[in-house]
Amino acid sequence: MIRPVDIQEKEFTKAVRGYKEEEVNEFLDEITVDMERLLEELRQTKEENSRLVEELERHRSSEGTVLETLEAAKSLMADISASAEKRADILLKNAELDAQLMQKEAKDMADKISEESEAMKSRFINFRNQYKQLLESELQRFESLSGEMLPELGVDDFDDLPAAGAADRPQPQMGTYNYEGGSGGAGAKKTVRIKY
Repeated sequence: MIRPVDIQEKEFTKAVRGYKEEEVNEFLDEITVDMERLLEELRQTKEENSRLVEELERHRSSEGTVLETLEAAKSLMADISASAEKRADILLKNAELDAQLMQKEAKDMADKISEESEAMKSRFINFRNQYKQLLESELQRFESLSGEMLPELGVDDFDDLPAAGAADRPQPQMGTYNYEGGSGGAGAKKTVRIKY
């Protein structure tokens, strides 16, 4: 049998039209590496084969041991099956607990959104009431100032005027208005500016 060292030490005679020496050496190196690997695998395979043969002989000589091993394997399979069922039960219970937790979190979030909605509603009602109070105070201020702005009319407030809807009330236009009369004598003119 050729050994890897035989391949490495092999020398060829040189001819006029022979192969390139470098290419041949490279190829021989590759063959050497592959052969060493194959020989190592063969050695390991032989060792494994010897070990398996010895083990086989041991088992043949002790059939009782093999039967006991089979029984033990059956028992182990039964244990594994029971363990798998228990594990499945545990996983199912964990999934149920996770589902309950998710439901609780969803309910908590819904409650929180409901609380925020109530708080927003309360803020809106407070804002509306404050805005209403602001409008009422501005209306009172307007009524108190109207007597000062228009003393000729003799109107201090508009409570005695008939109530009219917003659509029925004439809307003053922005601009400047002149009127005559008042305590300044005949022909006196006053200017009132209305701004928005």
